[in-house]
Amino acid sequence: MDVFVKGETLAGTAEEKPPIVQLEGVTKAYGSAIALSRLDLSVRAAEFFTLLGPSGSGKTTTLRLIAGFERPDTGRILLDGADVASLPPFARPVNTVFQDYALFPHLTLLENVAYGLRACKVPKADAHRRAEAALAQVRLADFGNRKPAQLSGGQRQRVALARAMVNKPRVLLLDEPLGALDLKLRHQMQLELKRLQHETGITFLYVTHDQDEALAMSDRIAVFNHGRIEQVGTAFDLYERPASPFVADFVGASNLFGAKKERLLRPEKIQLLAPEEAVPDGYEAAHGVLREATYLGAVTRYQVLLDNGESLAVMEANTLPVGERLRLAVGMKLLAAWPRAAIVNVTSDSNGGDEE
Repeated sequence: MDVFVKGETLAGTAEEKPPIVQLEGVTKAYGSAIALSRLDLSVRAAEFFTLLGPSGSGKTTTLRLIAGFERPDTGRILLDGADVASLPPFARPVNTVFQDYALFPHLTLLENVAYGLRACKVPKADAHRRAEAALAQVRLADFGNRKPAQLSGGQRQRVALARAMVNKPRVLLLDEPLGALDLKLRHQMQLELKRLQHETGITFLYVTHDQDEALAMSDRIAVFNHGRIEQVGTAFDLYERPASPFVADFVGASNLFGAKKERLLRPEKIQLLAPEEAVPDGYEAAHGVLREATYLGAVTRYQVLLDNGESLAVMEANTLPVGERLRLAVGMKLLAAWPRAAIVNVTSDSNGGDEE
């Protein structure tokens, strides 16, 4: 169980576990394009670790190097302390789950899950027994005789997970596995993945460009940018204590101020008041005009043009009854206020490394 202390989440025993995956000075280029630049990374055993970043930032290249689908130009890739950079994929204690599931359409689910075991000469009865257990683990115990075409997208993804986990790899590599699912199903699968990771104790190394997905599931996250790591930390660390303007802007919605965009203010920290209202003690405030209001159900998103010309994003939870909320309309003058303590100073430099 996670322990909450002063708003932070401490990851239980994760801090005590040794590293299972280590990248040391890894570089990878495709012609003149540098995909990774002297990358250092350390992932602990039994950790749900996410590689987060925009397209082309190097996260998928990193996963493919660990899987063995690519070879590094320089540097070492260690699994359980052994350098595997020269080993082929089948000789590494890892399995990969892809976005397209890669199931055999002519085989039953049981045969799909057992396929890797049979390829390793595991006796048929034993392979099927283990495959049945793996299907039960992903809550598809009664689906073994069905074909992939008879399943929903979420069910096919579960079969792909069962097949990847049935031989108990030391590390499970997941390359944007939920990208093809609709939003509601993606949220359900996020919970399933987290449950499976906790139950199996397998190290999950997850690639995504979705910030919300990374924040919801991960013990720790590495934020990638142009082949380098900007910051490694918990969801709390990245959101509340970003190490660079890039992290501040990429992880969650943000307002960045200053000549070097070094002052961060999160939209949900801001209150919108009537222009004549008194500013609470310990708050800063600025007058402006409401330019946009977007109702999103649980929250309403606002865009405010301040009198000094800066634009301010505001996120307000719709917790009060409708009759008790400040009635806001586009074009209305208002006062934006925020606690001074909510301003976070971020540096313009990235050290590209882990926090350890």
